[in-house]
Amino acid sequence: MTAIQVTRTYLELRSPLDLQRGTLPTAIPTIERLAPCPVPLFRYLYSEVGRPYRWTDRLSWTDADIARHVSDPDIQLWLASWEGESAGYFELRRDPDRSVEIAYFGLLPAFIGRGWGKALLTRAVDEAWRADAVRVWLHTCTLDHPAALPNYISRGFRPVREETYSVPATGEPASDRET
Repeated sequence: MTAIQVTRTYLELRSPLDLQRGTLPTAIPTIERLAPCPVPLFRYLYSEVGRPYRWTDRLSWTDADIARHVSDPDIQLWLASWEGESAGYFELRRDPDRSVEIAYFGLLPAFIGRGWGKALLTRAVDEAWRADAVRVWLHTCTLDHPAALPNYISRGFRPVREETYSVPATGEPASDRET
């Protein structure tokens, strides 16, 4: 079986002052917290934002699994919308060490290329610091959109670790959380 080598990069911000806001587009989506997040919307956002990047871990979650997850007080879900249509989202996860992970982040394919990734990431970082984070972190990999890593670095994130793993070249999509 043929395999694809994937590099996962972990990045972090250690201070709110490290965030580089950059120039945002004049028209940006509305970004609002989903509290609570309806199960069908969670399922839709995860599957459609993640489809091009082989996100699979949560596809098998039951409605009860999702409901449990979105009701966890350490999880925040934020929706980006444009003219009443879902455009993307991010998920923040507060860790026991008071770091906040931007666990999932992305735009639906129809909304990529408008510069909104910058605005969405900036808002995710701001909300992570508002959650009393001591560190904001995330990871990306070479299966993600080609603009993902440059966006993170442009916003001030610093790489802290890399790892390489293999995924099947064909057949079932790879997990976004493989170790």
